[in-house]
Parts: sequence; structure tokens; C-alpha cells
Amino acid sequence: MSGEGEDDGWGEALAEAVAPALAEPPPPADAARVLSQAEIDSLLGVGGDGGAEEGGGSGIERIISRGLVSYERLPMLEIVFDRLVRILSTSLRNFTSDNVEVSMDGMSSLRFGDYLNSIPLPAMLAVFKAEQWDNYGLLVVDSSLIYAVVDVLLGGRRGTSAMRIEGRPYTTIERALVERLVNVILQDLSDAFSPLSPVNFRFERLEVNPRFAVISRNSNAAVLARLRVDMESRGGEVQLLLPYATLEPVRELLLQQFMGERFGRDSIWELHLAEELRQTGVALNVVLDQQTMRLSDVLRLKVGDRLALSVPPGAPVTLACGNVPLFQGRVGRRNGRLAVRIEESLPRAGQRSPETSP
Repeated sequence: MSGEGEDDGWGEALAEAVAPALAEPPPPADAARVLSQAEIDSLLGVGGDGGAEEGGGSGIERIISRGLVSYERLPMLEIVFDRLVRILSTSLRNFTSDNVEVSMDGMSSLRFGDYLNSIPLPAMLAVFKAEQWDNYGLLVVDSSLIYAVVDVLLGGRRGTSAMRIEGRPYTTIERALVERLVNVILQDLSDAFSPLSPVNFRFERLEVNPRFAVISRNSNAAVLARLRVDMESRGGEVQLLLPYATLEPVRELLLQQFMGERFGRDSIWELHLAEELRQTGVALNVVLDQQTMRLSDVLRLKVGDRLALSVPPGAPVTLACGNVPLFQGRVGRRNGRLAVRIEESLPRAGQRSPETSP
């Protein structure tokens, strides 16, 4: 009896423990998972203190940055800018009559709106147009280089840094001298692109407010090249911005690994194929006449039957390769053999005969 009582007690305890689990329905297999606050902050690129994470951002910022096109996909552009550095060093020496060194600080790919917000002011922004490409570019001269150029061109003493007065607008003389500097840089930029594609970069206007120098949409990608100009103890930076839309007409040329590269073509294989084709034997048929006959008449032909040609003796014949007529000539004899003398060439498909050409 005691055993039965113990079994009843264990059964009641087990039923009480399992009852809550049976009462709650199991969660569906496709139930949406709720993100925690830490996971949401990681996705948005926000740190625990509420600010952006250090190291270039993460999450959505990285997804957005993935949409940018890297300048490394245009390897010929690096060669163009290297050529610009060499040409510009000589041109600025002649322009300033001073010892000028130009170097490349680096190239980067970024969005146009992000660049406008990062321009250190005060600065002068020169808008120029690529006439053959029918689009625009931006040239930014920082304040250090502006005062250095003005000081050099107006006879400032060497070895001393240019006087810089903050909080005042640029004068007409300073704008005129910077415009001359911009024209020198744009001329050298045209010369740097000339081996690749002829283009003329024409100066449009000079601005000091980035809002008035908008040449592209803020979300469009662009290539930025930073050039460092040093004149003994003076100097500054020139920033050259070219939107990808401006470079689109010469994109295929900028994709080359070296100057003169041909995509999808191998000159050695082309020469070999052309040489083998010249040595290929083809059959040249002399067509005396062509007639249309019924199939029943063709089936009744036998040895000894004669076919009357509808052309008179001495009529011109056609020389054809397969179904393609090539020449027209006359049949005769030479050295005891039948021969055909070519008198004229027949126009190919899609070509006009000399008689019908205007």
C-alpha cells in the first residue's frame, strides 16, 4: 500500500511541474529575433558613450562606403598625375622664378558632398571645365599657398614665411595672382592628359564659398589628388578633384595598366592568324551559266544528255569562291590550256560598285 501511495505522490508532483510548460504554446520556428541595444549600436556604428566608434566607423557607414569606386580601378590615372607633378615643377619654377618642388601627397576616393564639408577655409576654389568631356572639375588652393604665391610674385624676401592676416576677404590683387596660378596648373593638367586623350581644361570662375562651387551631386563619387607645393620655407597644398562623371568619356583608357594597352586583342596572335590565312588554299570556280530546273528534270538526266547554255560564245563569265562572286572575266586559251582573264572586280555585299558610286 505504501508503494501505491508513493507512486500517486510522484505522479501528482510530475503533473504539476509539466503543466505550465504544456499550457504555453511553443514559439513559432520563423519568429522574428529582437536585436539587443548593443547589437543596434554596433549596426549603427555608435559606441557605448553615444559617439561614433573610432577607426573609420562601422555598420551602415561601411555599407555606404562600399558604394564608392576606388581610384585604384583607374591605374592610368596615377600615371597621369605623376606626369602632372613633373610638368608642374618646371612650370611653377618659370612662373615664380624661384626654387619650387611639387610632390604628390596622395590620392583618395570620396563623395563630393563629404569633400565640400571638409575643405579647410579660408581657401580659393577654382571651377574649371573639360571642354572635350563636357563636364567640370574643382581646384582648391589653400590659404598658405595663396599668401606664399602672392609674396613671391610681389618680391617678398626669401627665407621668410608670408604674412597671413586672418578674418579679411581676399583682395583683387590676390585673386588675380591666384587665377594666373590656376591657369598654369590647368594647362599642365591638359598636357598631362594629352598622351592619353586630348582635352582642354578651361578656367570658369573663382569662388571662396564652397556652396557656390557645387559641380556635382553630393552623393556622386570623385577622385581627389593632393599636391604639395614647397618654395623654400614657404608653400601650401593644391587639391584637384575630378568627379567620376567627368572621367567617364576616357574611363576605358584609364583602365589600362600601361600606355597603349589594347583590351581583348593580342597583336602577336593577329599577325600569326593573318599570315596563316594568306597561305590557306581556296577553290575559285568559273561560272559559265546558271539555270533553274525542276527536280523531276534533274532526276531524268543521264549520261550523254546535253545542257544548252543560255549565253552566247565569248560572253563574260563570273569567278566565285563558294557563293560569293569575286571577279568577272573572259574565257580564252594560253599555252594550249583554257584560261580566264580577269577584267573587273565585282562589288562585295554591302559595297557599291564603281559605276554607281557618286
